[in-house]
Amino acid sequence: MNSQDTKYTPIPLPDFVERPQTEMLARAEAFYEQIRRRHTVRDFSPRPVPREIIEHCLRAAGTAPSGANHQPWHFAVIADAARKRRIREAAEEEERAFYSGRAGKEWLEALEPLGTDADKSFLETAPWLICIFGSRRSVGAGGKSRKNYYVPESVGIATGFLIAALHEAGLATLTHTPNPMGFLNEICGRPEVDKPYILLVVGYPAEGATIPLHATWKKPLEEIASFL
Repeated sequence: MNSQDTKYTPIPLPDFVERPQTEMLARAEAFYEQIRRRHTVRDFSPRPVPREIIEHCLRAAGTAPSGANHQPWHFAVIADAARKRRIREAAEEEERAFYSGRAGKEWLEALEPLGTDADKSFLETAPWLICIFGSRRSVGAGGKSRKNYYVPESVGIATGFLIAALHEAGLATLTHTPNPMGFLNEICGRPEVDKPYILLVVGYPAEGATIPLHATWKKPLEEIASFL
């Protein structure tokens, strides 16, 4: 069967495993304990990370749900030092403008507890950069161009899958969003219909890495959820 067949063809639900509720609760608690240990890192080690690990995490991201199942994402994965240097230079140019006043007083005050600034040396230090794009159009069945739907939502979900997979594998990540970041299209060789959403920095944390105390505070359940 063509995976991009335009006809509706129902098949039995594959792979679902029903578990006893006691096991469900245990697994939910275990996942929470694992994922709450994920922290955004800005101090990266140059230690190499095998490409195979990144590939498996990207496969996990590619299983995410998306609008009309068009899967409107593209992950440009960069290890090349020259490209990383170009990305750092372009990102820091935008960041200097951001911190010099483009962001505005309120935004800069919100960032102050995180200790961020225009220096983005981690873009060269970390072994991998993953530039995450959302495609407004893609190629469907028969090579026909088609519009993609719910692109930001779909890309956001896939990115969440990717971050969780990388954390599960034992790696640290940083979501970096210089604005604007159209320079990523040129450096990564992506067409104009692709919009860069996130520059994901991936690797091991450096020895002695620190995080802001402010980043450890998370809203309690009663503030983020309501049961009606």
